Amino acid sequence: MVFSSVPFMFMYLPVVLLVYYMAPWKWRNLWLFVVNLLFYGWGERVYLLLMIFCITVNFINGILIDKYRGDGRKAKLILVLNVVINIGMLVFFKYIDLIIETLRLIPGLSGLEPLGVTLPIGISFYTFQTMSYPIDVYRGDADVQKNYISFGTFVALFPQLIAGPIVRYKDVADQLNFRASSVDQFASGVRRFMIGLAKKSLIANNLGSLWDIYAAASASELTMLGSWLGIIAFSLQLYFDFSGYSDMAIGLGRMLGFEFLENFNYPYISKSITEFWRRWHMSLGTWFRDYVYIPLGGNRCSRRRQFFNILVVWALTGIWHGASWTFLLWGLYYALFLMVEKAFLLKRLERAPAILSHIYTLLIVIVGWVIFQLDSLDKCAVYLSAMFGLGGAGFAVTSDFYYMLSYAVTFVIAMAAATPLGARLYARAPEALRSCAAPALIAVALILATAYIVDGTYNPFLYFQF
Repeated sequence: MVFSSVPFMFMYLPVVLLVYYMAPWKWRNLWLFVVNLLFYGWGERVYLLLMIFCITVNFINGILIDKYRGDGRKAKLILVLNVVINIGMLVFFKYIDLIIETLRLIPGLSGLEPLGVTLPIGISFYTFQTMSYPIDVYRGDADVQKNYISFGTFVALFPQLIAGPIVRYKDVADQLNFRASSVDQFASGVRRFMIGLAKKSLIANNLGSLWDIYAAASASELTMLGSWLGIIAFSLQLYFDFSGYSDMAIGLGRMLGFEFLENFNYPYISKSITEFWRRWHMSLGTWFRDYVYIPLGGNRCSRRRQFFNILVVWALTGIWHGASWTFLLWGLYYALFLMVEKAFLLKRLERAPAILSHIYTLLIVIVGWVIFQLDSLDKCAVYLSAMFGLGGAGFAVTSDFYYMLSYAVTFVIAMAAATPLGARLYARAPEALRSCAAPALIAVALILATAYIVDGTYNPFLYFQF
């Protein structure tokens, strides 16, 4: 079930909220736990047991780590075992076929057959989320949770279960025990949900249809102008798809009394790759910083070791996104630029004219999205060759100009919405105008988004595949 669907918006969500606010406080977590599993099981019935297994293992190991806190050796052993179980589960369900396909390249192992394991939706998100809990208990950063229902509610909380943001237990521990709710908070949640819905259904879906045209083009059809139109469309589609989902998740959380941390902060206004990754998918970046980069030594080590730490983190970040070697290449691609910036370039970018720094960042990011989205090195090479005028189809054909004009308004709206301009104008508007405009804009967004969802057939969430 996806947020931008009629069953979710007009059946599932109203029932969940109605029963939630009618129920006494002591039953609310139980109700959420049940409907969370129903939400996940809507499209993943066979993997409900895997979800319950993940919840149970991390819940029990958190208690055991707390129990043996005075015995560092036992507590560490339990923690290591817990990490192995979680990573092992993720590797099997997400990467086993990639591993088998790679092993088949070795002489004598060509007879190995892929297992054809179906990827459980959201497994990359909820395994990282659950795995962080015992680590925080071990470090003393979080108190142990002894209520299975409350812990299960945290892991399977439907607003952020499928595609994040990655919510760490210590950030919502107090909210699991008590959540204050108010009309203002609920209204804020509705507004945030509608912003995300509009991003997803009105901008991302439209731009995604243009990207699909150029992604499917052969080398003989892909022009320079067309390749740039396509990848810019994808760059904006991915941002509005994922940030839209995060907005909806944050809004739904507020409707239920939860406050989740932000996941995006206008990344396309960045003036360096370092800044870009502080603004894009912030919950994942924070997770890798706290649980991989800092334990490896972070910045408090030699420059050579620091570069090694960056390389490890970005290799893992890349492969986390998908079972393809192109994702590893994508991660190493960013590791290279981050190391160069840390070595000398970042200081020069800070002194350079803002427009040059911005162009540099966007160019690196857009090229990166080619590697990220296309599933083979051959396809990446063909597409990048076309972008830089080395393809065989020339600069442009008539259809490129047709698509450019057809999508011009959408591009302008998307580019403006990818900056803080709209938020700043809204904040500066008189209070009376805002109080009237907000309900009207919400109503218009709901009507337009619903019409698009009902009429359209293109409605994917890109990060569901991770």
